[in-house]
Parts: sequence; structure tokens; C-alpha cells
Amino acid sequence: MTEARQIALIPETYETFQESIYAHYKRAGRTFPWRESISPWGILVSEFMLQQTQTDRVLAYWKRWMDLWPTAEALNHASLEAALREWSGLGYNRRCRYLKECARIITEGKGGEVPRRPSELIALPGIGTYTAGAIACFAYNYPAVFIETNIRAAVLHFFFPGEEGVKDADLLPILEACLDRENPRKWYWALMDYGAALKKITPNPNRKSAHYTKQSPFTGSFRQRRGAIIKSLLAQGPARLSELGERIGLPQEDLYEALKALEKDSMVAEDGGIYKISFF
Repeated sequence: MTEARQIALIPETYETFQESIYAHYKRAGRTFPWRESISPWGILVSEFMLQQTQTDRVLAYWKRWMDLWPTAEALNHASLEAALREWSGLGYNRRCRYLKECARIITEGKGGEVPRRPSELIALPGIGTYTAGAIACFAYNYPAVFIETNIRAAVLHFFFPGEEGVKDADLLPILEACLDRENPRKWYWALMDYGAALKKITPNPNRKSAHYTKQSPFTGSFRQRRGAIIKSLLAQGPARLSELGERIGLPQEDLYEALKALEKDSMVAEDGGIYKISFF
């Protein structure tokens, strides 16, 4: 066992870590609308939007979305097309479809109330381990243990200096031991803010993680092709394969591959050779 890993097991180190995190939060904690007005539905929407998307980009989208659909029931009554129009520009459009489906399940099967525990939340579409823990924590102050990029950066920086290839399995016991069970919501806000600040003043600590991968460029990617199809169908309406190819400027083979993926995700439907936005 390395010296860094031995230090990570010392309880006194946890106390120092907690003090450092809360001191930074008191001095430079961030404010976001979903932190100022705790609404379980608003928290759920924010977590969907924040997946693989920077906070600054999400702010305007979240505010506009919550003005339009402040409850799960309100979004459930909206069309997928309307939701996708508002989502346009955030990327990863399947998140929008999953969010729309969550609204339906919450409205029709949960009495309009966002589930309170990670074990219930993870059963909803588009919600994984992290998102389930984050929603439960931020919406209901539930003491979940979870990891995302800023949390990972904070723990790696403090407990594993000089280490490489650190697994999340090495971080989870530390997060469990350091968790402020009286106010987990505030603790994770502070922890995320600390990790976000670190990335601005030091080399990204997440490079020490065994799970670190550099995101591939968006331009020319399969993801860009999918987004271009959705954007065209929303702006110009349904189209045949050849017309869609002319609109977007994609070779038929690339276009067809992306369309099939969108059909599989229930984002696009084909009817008599005409492609359109799918409806549940």
C-alpha cells in the first residue's frame, strides 16, 4: 500500500478534509437557481441537463424550462416536439426524451411526486447510480454516496497526491466516511464547488483516475449527425431520406446509420419512407 493510500485511511485526515471543503464553500460557494429554491422536480430537471454539460450552459435552459413546465404533470401534457425545441442546443437529445418519459411515469404512477430514494429513482428512464443519488440528496437531503467529476477531483487531489490509476472503488469508502449526514445536501454542494475550483488552478486531478477518458471532438462525430437530424426535423418538418440528406449535407450511408440509432432510441419514427420526430 502506498503512503497516499495509507493517509487516506486515517480518520484525522477526514476531519481536515471536511474543514477544508467547508471553509472554501463559506468563502467561495456557488449559487444556482436549483439550489436557491429546492423543488424535487426542478432538481431532477437540473440533473438531467447537467449530465455531460457545463453549468453555465445549463442556467438559461433550466430557467426557461421551469417557466414552461414547472411540474412533471406540465411536461407530461407537452409534446415531445415542444420539449425537443426547448432542449435544442444542449446536446444529447435522448436526455430530453428520457426526461419526458420520467414526467409521464411520475405523473401517472407516482402521484406527481418525484421518488425520494435512490433505489426508486434509478428505476426511472435515463437515471443511473450517480443521478439517482444526486436527486435524492439535493431534493430530499438524503445521505446518498455518489461520485461525479468534481467530487472525484476533490477526493483525488486531497487524498491521492502523486497517485495514478485510482479507482472509484478507492474513493467510495472515503466519501462514506466523510459524509455530513446531518446536511448531506450542503456537503455535496461544497464538495462539488471545491472540485470545480480546483480544475481552474491545478492540472485536472481526474487524470489520476483509472476511469478518466478525454471527450472526443463534437465536430464530425456521430453525435453531431444525430443532432443535425433532430434539428432539421424540428425546424423543417418530416422528410424522406434523400430530402433529409440534402438538408443536412450528409452521405446517405452516414445519414441512414444515424437515423437507425435515433429510431432505436425512440427519437425518430419512420412511416412510409418519411422520417419524423417520434411520439410515445
